[in-house]
Amino acid sequence: MEIRLNGEVYELPEPLAVHALLDRLGIDPRRVAVEVNLTVIKRGQYDGTIVREGDEVEIVNFVGGG
Repeated sequence: MEIRLNGEVYELPEPLAVHALLDRLGIDPRRVAVEVNLTVIKRGQYDGTIVREGDEVEIVNFVGGG
């Protein structure tokens, strides 16, 4: 199945929870914000929010510094 991940087409074998998608991408869920179809997903909802065919996902990394 295809989704749009940060504006690019990305293939997934099956629908995945946001947390599983982050694991697949090697991303620490504590350091990002995730939006699915223009809705910001709270970290506590990562396991219950399923990414499906045609969804648009935006993952934003937090960058520290000063």
